[in-house]
Amino acid sequence: MIYTVTLNPAIDLVIVTKKLEPRVVNRTESSELQPNGKGVNVSFILKKLGIESVATGIGGGFTLDYITAGLEQKKIQTNFFKVDEPSRVNVFTNVLDQDTEYKEVNPGPKIGQKPQEQFLAYLTATLKEDDVVVVSGSFSSGIKPAILTKIAQISHDQRAKLVIDSSYLEVMDTLPYHPFLIKPNDAELASFFKFKGKLTKAKTVELAERLVEAGCSNVLVSLGAQGAALVNRNQVLFANAPKIKVVNSACAGDTMLGTFIAFLEKKKPVEEALKVAVAAGSDTASRVGLTDFELDVLLTQVMIKEGKR
Repeated sequence: MIYTVTLNPAIDLVIVTKKLEPRVVNRTESSELQPNGKGVNVSFILKKLGIESVATGIGGGFTLDYITAGLEQKKIQTNFFKVDEPSRVNVFTNVLDQDTEYKEVNPGPKIGQKPQEQFLAYLTATLKEDDVVVVSGSFSSGIKPAILTKIAQISHDQRAKLVIDSSYLEVMDTLPYHPFLIKPNDAELASFFKFKGKLTKAKTVELAERLVEAGCSNVLVSLGAQGAALVNRNQVLFANAPKIKVVNSACAGDTMLGTFIAFLEKKKPVEEALKVAVAAGSDTASRVGLTDFELDVLLTQVMIKEGKR
């Protein structure tokens, strides 16, 4: 089983408006509420591709009820540990006359120790060999990034595969527990090593290889408009991104990760997994909601090339 972990779930309010002016009423063209959180999105993508998962984590209030209802409507299992304070609502505003997007992301509720202990105990009791644990996104206030190490240790002890998509520097502390995959973007990869120079393709490979040498099996680097790179002990692969008009970039990385995991679960070649993952992530970025996986046009634009070690 795949367990997606979201420790700061959200409802995303996605707005499209012709203009955005201060101190006046701005009438919008459209809006949509979406159950969200990075792990939640991974569960949605897995389901679209026929892969079952359990969405778990910690959240609260009527907003968490909305999020879990959205998951369960798609027949995705949920097991969130609930607090009283509501989970956050984020706002993403696409302004047409500016051809730009504004992202307003809230911190989330304060989480005490008891629900954290309950969540960790659940993982310890539930995980089995070859299960996959996907930890994605930021954590609510009160959850220290060091929880990543605890999750890594539990996953290692239970012989489950750990996947991490998070910007915290504590990601580095999980390497002794041999995570299966880490998915940083280019800025996060640089920050892991306190690198402040230009992140060329060669430097991207060098830093990703350092993660592999330290214990990570696979490193999937999101390069934004440049596509993505995959580095492991056997190969270096680059995929270019197709040309799109960005509408809402909030869920593109989650789509890429969920698609990549799904194709590996289906035992597809890693080159195919990377190609479809990049196309799907780009398709999500070009629309308000998640991709519908009608990717024929985008797939013709994505090329996989081997990189140099």
